[in-house]
Amino acid sequence: MNIRKAQISDSAQIAPILLLAMEDIIYKFIKKKDYASAKDFLLHFIGKENNQYSYQNCFVAEADNEIIGVVNIYNGADLEILRNPIIEYVRSNFNPEFDPEFETKAGEFYIDSLGVNPKYQGKGIGSKILRFLIEEYVTQKHHTLGLLVDEDNPNAKKLYLNLGFQSVGEKTLVGKKLEHLQISPKTLVF
Repeated sequence: MNIRKAQISDSAQIAPILLLAMEDIIYKFIKKKDYASAKDFLLHFIGKENNQYSYQNCFVAEADNEIIGVVNIYNGADLEILRNPIIEYVRSNFNPEFDPEFETKAGEFYIDSLGVNPKYQGKGIGSKILRFLIEEYVTQKHHTLGLLVDEDNPNAKKLYLNLGFQSVGEKTLVGKKLEHLQISPKTLVF
């Protein structure tokens, strides 16, 4: 398995994998539970630059010439700038009152979403991607990584805690309460 920065040509493969991790949130953005519309929404932004879902903010894991996992990550300090194109698009096409909460802020690189192709789930791909990010961002660059985990997903929370993430509070995103976890150079256990 190889992990690399995503390229624009990966967009069509990235969209359905990222959607696995954020389906409910995208449905709330577009105000309908329609898989094709949600995938098109994500594809629209993944293939563009300078927004939070852009391929520029993704790493892909690949094996046998296939993308098997994707992670979307960006500097929390950039959220407002990266989110503006999303907000404008949602307001003009789906929901004029759209006003999502800020799920991150300056001081962390935010793992927005992580998805693994269903054919490869349960094989440690997500763990390998997270270890890659911890090495890249925390160990080498001395940044803090943050993410949100749903209380309805205890297996994901257990994985994050086992990798060294620690709870730093709660956040709300599109009306859903989530636990905020972080790992930083000072909390990294060797």
